[in-house]
Amino acid sequence: MLTACSAVMQSATNNMAANLSAAIMNQDDPETVRDGAPAYLLMLDSFVEGAPDDAAMLGAAAELYAAYGVIFVVDPQRADRLTSRALGYGQRALCVSNHKACGIEALTFKEFEFVLGSLVERDVGSLFTLGLSWIAYIKAHSGDWGALAKLPRVVAVLHRVQQLDGHYKAVQVEHFLAVLNTIRPPALGGNFTAGKRHFERALAMSNGKDLSISVDYARYYARTLYDRELHDSLLEKVTAAQPVQNGYTLFNTLAQREAQELLDAADDYF
Repeated sequence: MLTACSAVMQSATNNMAANLSAAIMNQDDPETVRDGAPAYLLMLDSFVEGAPDDAAMLGAAAELYAAYGVIFVVDPQRADRLTSRALGYGQRALCVSNHKACGIEALTFKEFEFVLGSLVERDVGSLFTLGLSWIAYIKAHSGDWGALAKLPRVVAVLHRVQQLDGHYKAVQVEHFLAVLNTIRPPALGGNFTAGKRHFERALAMSNGKDLSISVDYARYYARTLYDRELHDSLLEKVTAAQPVQNGYTLFNTLAQREAQELLDAADDYF
């Protein structure tokens, strides 16, 4: 009986975390999320304390910490702490999902690839979370060459997600791969041919609902290649679009702000 009650409580907290995530994504006032999210981060911490072996709860905490740390935190030290916690939760979630992946971050790249190859479809959610939290960590540590050196591992994680389940968070995976291939100039290892391919696929798969894809396309691809025509075309479509889309409203609202800022600075940049 006690076991049954525990299972019911755990299901309730998992549903609460999922509903919280949905509510945040559909919020059209980013300042409300910025001011209110810290309380929910602490709440998720408490859920994790109560269920340290729940991969779904660990994943929810990892994803919210990652998003908050890179979107709303300006102070580098705070961003460091928050994204480090996100990555830690992401690593724990994958370890709980599949014990073979425990300590995967400390392996050599060859060993890392071997473990990725041993993961199965039930691990795909936690694997995606690891990739997302790792991207947030790298972004917050962009001046750290040690962090940047892990980019090939994140790309390998996302490719494995696609192999295990090509439909899981497919738009986000394509978007992440696009950014990872263009975040560095070609001379430093960026693959802009692959990046453009991923951007175009992400745009097509989202049916234009996720405006952040176009902003990143302009920021990382068009700006680096000094393609003013593509840059302005992408951003003008973003500023003219309807930002309220189920599951995308928060990021679309932020994307429109960023798009206008990039357009305003275009004359100086180009």
